[in-house]
Amino acid sequence: MNVDTLRDEARDLLSDTVELRRALHRWPEIGNDLPVTKEQVLGALDGLPVQITQHQTTSGLAAVLDGGKPGPTVLLRGDMDALPMPEDTGEAFSSRVDGAMHACGHDTHTAMLVGAARLLSARREDLPGRVLFMFQPGEEGYGGADLMLNEGLLELGRRADGSESPITAAYALHITTMLPTGTIATRRGPLMASADTVTIVVTGRGGHASAPHQALDPIPIACEIVLALQTMITRRISVFDPAVVTVGRIAAGTTNNVIPETATIEATIRAVSQTTRATVHDAIRRVAEGIAAAHDASVEALFTDGYPVTVNAESGADFALGVSRELLGAEHTVTMPNPIMGAEDFSYVLERLPGAMCFLGATPAGRNPLTAAPNHSNRVVFDEQAMVDGMAMYAGLAIRHLAPAAP
Repeated sequence: MNVDTLRDEARDLLSDTVELRRALHRWPEIGNDLPVTKEQVLGALDGLPVQITQHQTTSGLAAVLDGGKPGPTVLLRGDMDALPMPEDTGEAFSSRVDGAMHACGHDTHTAMLVGAARLLSARREDLPGRVLFMFQPGEEGYGGADLMLNEGLLELGRRADGSESPITAAYALHITTMLPTGTIATRRGPLMASADTVTIVVTGRGGHASAPHQALDPIPIACEIVLALQTMITRRISVFDPAVVTVGRIAAGTTNNVIPETATIEATIRAVSQTTRATVHDAIRRVAEGIAAAHDASVEALFTDGYPVTVNAESGADFALGVSRELLGAEHTVTMPNPIMGAEDFSYVLERLPGAMCFLGATPAGRNPLTAAPNHSNRVVFDEQAMVDGMAMYAGLAIRHLAPAAP
């Protein structure tokens, strides 16, 4: 199948795609329950030849496009949720919901995936297989992808006529201001880190601040643990299989003249391999227990596993880069040398299916990718022109997976 005209066709859809993106941006929703967003997406898909399954435990939607010929199924993911934060961009379509903002660009992902559904629907009769459009809530820490998988997303591997059509690959895009507009970047293997948390509670003995020798002050013990964790990372973890431990919160005490009984440390843990992930957990526990024991205090380290490492299949990354070169050109296609330490719940999908996630550059005109406000900033602005390339890329990934180019 020819993909040469995809960008021109996507450009024709840009006005409608921008309109949808801005509507989503005005009314951001957080978590797995996104009733307004869900209705907007359903309205945008209305009239397309897709079979829609509404998930029961979340606001997730699965829309399946049956091609005109038999073949396998390819999954395309777009996440829909926003972040719990204020918006200070000054855009005319800024968030109208206090304390919520589409600062990670999920509104663009959703709008681009709808656009891709329109592009592929127009080519439906020539498609040898099916496309599963996964509109997913709850990416920002709520595990929406895992919930959709657990509810049976991957069991939709059957055509309307009852014939089998196994899901053989999965792809996703993530917009970023850290790349020039229209650039696609990805890599083989680990692309994004795991994201776990640890809460360390140091317990001593409370007392009067004027007589610390009569108490057991947990605060300096907690401070010693924080510093030791940084040394542990630099001396125990290979720089070629990295990890990050960042303490984001320390809480202790109620006033200046009381030694509290407890001090609490909260930290995030990032790693790009399961081996290092496990090593860091063990090392944190050992450091905390050792330092506390040296001061006759007690300590408890409570770990919460978050998203796993996002791992691109080698074949999936190579395929995506090839599609990008075909659609956007080699000059706009980047093989990333290293993973990034952010996390993604598309990792759950890639644990079950081969495929890849790619980053899509969207730096606003006149701004430098090195200094532009990044994802998760209250001032982040995305170049909406990049959605042309995003729509074309989503559609091109599906077409080339189902109908590879002739050698």
